[in-house]
Amino acid sequence: MDTSTRAQLARELRGRAFAGDDPAAAPHLTGFNTSVTHRPGVLVTAESSEDVAAAVRHAVRSRLAVAVQATGHGAAAPVGDDTVLITTDALRDVEVDPERRVARVEAGVRWRQVIDAAAPHGLAPLNGSSSDVGVVGYTLGGGMGHLARRHGFAADHVRSLELVTAAGEIRTVTAESDPDLFWAVRGGQSSFGIVTALEFDLVPVPEFFGGALMFTGDAIETVLRSWAMWAPTLPEDATTSVALLRLPPIDDVPPPLRGVVSLAVRFGFAGSADAGETLIAPMRTVAEPTLGGIGPMPYAAVDAIHMDPTEPMPAVTRGGLLRELPPAAIDSLLAVAGPGVDVPLVMAELRLMGGALARAAAVPNAVAGREGAFAVTAIAPAPPPLAEVAPLVTSGVISALEPWSTGTNLVNFVGSSDPDAIRGAWTVDTLDRLRRVKAAVDPANVFGGALTAESTLEPTAVGA
Repeated sequence: MDTSTRAQLARELRGRAFAGDDPAAAPHLTGFNTSVTHRPGVLVTAESSEDVAAAVRHAVRSRLAVAVQATGHGAAAPVGDDTVLITTDALRDVEVDPERRVARVEAGVRWRQVIDAAAPHGLAPLNGSSSDVGVVGYTLGGGMGHLARRHGFAADHVRSLELVTAAGEIRTVTAESDPDLFWAVRGGQSSFGIVTALEFDLVPVPEFFGGALMFTGDAIETVLRSWAMWAPTLPEDATTSVALLRLPPIDDVPPPLRGVVSLAVRFGFAGSADAGETLIAPMRTVAEPTLGGIGPMPYAAVDAIHMDPTEPMPAVTRGGLLRELPPAAIDSLLAVAGPGVDVPLVMAELRLMGGALARAAAVPNAVAGREGAFAVTAIAPAPPPLAEVAPLVTSGVISALEPWSTGTNLVNFVGSSDPDAIRGAWTVDTLDRLRRVKAAVDPANVFGGALTAESTLEPTAVGA
């Protein structure tokens, strides 16, 4: 986009338009995953849905593709100078209606804002393990958190969405107004338009019980095998995950965990302390934890369960789904990520699925992954010395568990910009329907993605 065209766009915006190589654009070109730095032709820092619509219209007239980013947690590949990158971080309005048990949020809102707004009413959103993640990107990819086995994916509870179309129009989309598009966006992410606001259900959580236990040394294998047998016995109000961690030898890490392999057993339960203690008791007796604790907590403190990083970092993520977790699968995981292996991994994690996650949504959607019994995620650090190794290391973990794979994935954890990997998240029937909706609403592939094989614009891939 030339200078005069960009100047014309800037006059239509409440926000700002920058050339991608403008030094003033630099703070907006990375997100939480600092291994991905965008180099767009134009950057638009939107301050309203009208700004987003204006940016889309100008991109189409200039024959540029469009990409969107809020927090950048899911960024997998940079966009180039053939793209207008729209950042929505400034769209931060949150409204909670406690009578209807509904929240309405704009595209730049992070889960912490929603959790804090809902908590005084005894309500909670279906957020994930980190409250720093953006609501919209997480939800459009499905969204699986600590209440998911009881209530399902976050996308299952979306009531309506505000969407900027490929024509640069702002539409309110519901199951009644446009059932095909409403189905596709909830699970198909940003391939169909830019969501600038969501309205979704909140759920009552009067009591919550949770935390994590950390194990080191010889206890790791024993606890991991015990967890694989115990986790599937839990009721739907309970969620759990286990993670092999390699924490760095720095001051922020407790001394017993610095520079060694550890195992975190995470647990969350939407119920009483007595009932929660009965459920976790079998895992307390397997081995003596090195650190950690599990007990009653306000739901607003839910970040303490996973203790996810809060500072941006360069990383590569790969994920997959398992239909079962037999002893042989644990053998394979330990062989590639266990304490006896010298490998540059931050984390190899297993999350229990099932329950409401395995059931169809009341209002059907395109969310991938309902067939999974467990989700597996591998994360490797990717600073320049390790940037080429990290994809191999993470893919190695997923490949080691391939014999038990469902062959599908959670879209939010694909972690790759490879179109085949993204398309492989969905079942064949779902993918076919997504492609038909894409062809109907974005035939020129303005918003990119992996759902069309041929396009008049180059596809893009950015994170939420």
